[in-house]
Amino acid sequence: MTDALPPTIPHAADAAARRFGAAEAMVLPDRRVSFAELWTEARAAASAFLASGIRKGDRVAIWAPNSLEWIVAALGAQTAGAAIVPLNTRLKGGEAADQLRRSRSRLLFTVRDFLGTDYAALLGGEDLPELQATVAFDRDWGEWLTRGRGPSDQAVDAALARLSGSDLSDIIFTSGTTGAPKGAMHTHDRVIPVFANWADVTDLREGDRYLIANPFFHTFGYKAGWVAALLTGAAIVPMASFDVAEAIRLIETERISFIPGAPTIYQSLLAERATNAFDSSSLRVAVTGAATVPPVLVQRMHDELGFDVVVTGYGMTECGNITMCRAIDPIALVAASCGRAVPELEVAIMGDTGALLAPGETGEIVARGRGVMLGYLDDLAATAEAIDPAGWLHTGDIGVLDDAGYLRITDRIKDMFICGGFNAYPAEIEKQLAAHPAVAEVAVIGVPDERLGEVGKAFVVLRPGTSASEAELIAWSRAIMANYKAPRGFALVEALPRNASGKVVKTELRTLGEN
Repeated sequence: MTDALPPTIPHAADAAARRFGAAEAMVLPDRRVSFAELWTEARAAASAFLASGIRKGDRVAIWAPNSLEWIVAALGAQTAGAAIVPLNTRLKGGEAADQLRRSRSRLLFTVRDFLGTDYAALLGGEDLPELQATVAFDRDWGEWLTRGRGPSDQAVDAALARLSGSDLSDIIFTSGTTGAPKGAMHTHDRVIPVFANWADVTDLREGDRYLIANPFFHTFGYKAGWVAALLTGAAIVPMASFDVAEAIRLIETERISFIPGAPTIYQSLLAERATNAFDSSSLRVAVTGAATVPPVLVQRMHDELGFDVVVTGYGMTECGNITMCRAIDPIALVAASCGRAVPELEVAIMGDTGALLAPGETGEIVARGRGVMLGYLDDLAATAEAIDPAGWLHTGDIGVLDDAGYLRITDRIKDMFICGGFNAYPAEIEKQLAAHPAVAEVAVIGVPDERLGEVGKAFVVLRPGTSASEAELIAWSRAIMANYKAPRGFALVEALPRNASGKVVKTELRTLGEN
């Protein structure tokens, strides 16, 4: 599918409007939007961005749940030449403000009411010297659009003509073992070919009804989500947040055929099906990952939900898609591996000396080729650590390849756990917990959780003369950090186990965490 691909994401929307025209691009609770209408609205937004002075090299942040406006704002900003900065809706005000400052975002698009949260209000009192305006989709969006000249503005055509595949498309903040989130920078030509290939491998087709509960701020919902739909002509059926009852309603009424997501989504559907025999006959493809998938779950997805194809994959913010199973792979292979390298990408296992290892040998997973990020925002040292001189991206994950090139992840170099499909980095969490007035020392690990895969557990040494209960620490954590980061349990200990060099021995904590 990589032949004659559009060079950028806005060009993909333009091409989809011409190719698919009146076909449904988005299915919303109150309206249906064609591919032609979607591009018309994106052009109107691009005109407003240009009228606001947004040009190539600027950054525009979006902090909002999945919606038509999210996509239109992203396409409009990118058409004007800006890179978008998607912000996780689970972030607290201080966390979002840090990413706005570091990305030097000039505009922020958000919402005033999502699940009872006023996102703009969370930024009250934050110093954001380069942020010129905040626009709420649910209050200001229509008025903001009037500053442009509408979809027929010739300035939009000129801006689109200036846009090239080498321009920055987005900066998505990830985290690392240093505890500071890092902005992974991608260009359009690092997005379009990779997710065209992803659509090919997963068999996303024109006319598919594509339920996207994965958040648009995440690569899975953005690039493997609505961008892939633009490339293929699939209809986007977005969910602002996953709700099993609403998902079932959409499956039945909209004849959903394609669903991506963490294993928890399918487990929820299966649990509901035990008491509610809903019509799942339209389901064709399930794409999962982000956690180990038990063979019994894959079998049940086939047998009970009726999926023709279930595939798993492996990717990361720094390289959106690295490996993927194929539709013809047997259930045992899908459950036991993350698939093999996607087209135009090499995957290898590297030993401690930097030499590539043979099949069956365990080492660090590295990837090279199309899709590897440009680098980390304003962090040459971290970029050099992540991408070596030979172009290999060091994932920080430990794995092994079999003779056919199928990857199995066995461990993580990075001190990370995955909570409900989101990467949580203990170093970052520990840094935030250390701000509590009663905390002298803290170490965080991931422990198994039946519903979320893993959750955080913190081991805390209190400051002399202070006190804090587990309930108090849990409540305090939930108030200052995203809920997938906030530890679900705290253990008060007299000292943390350390080795001879003074480093916390987390293997010992894991033993304690199981108790």
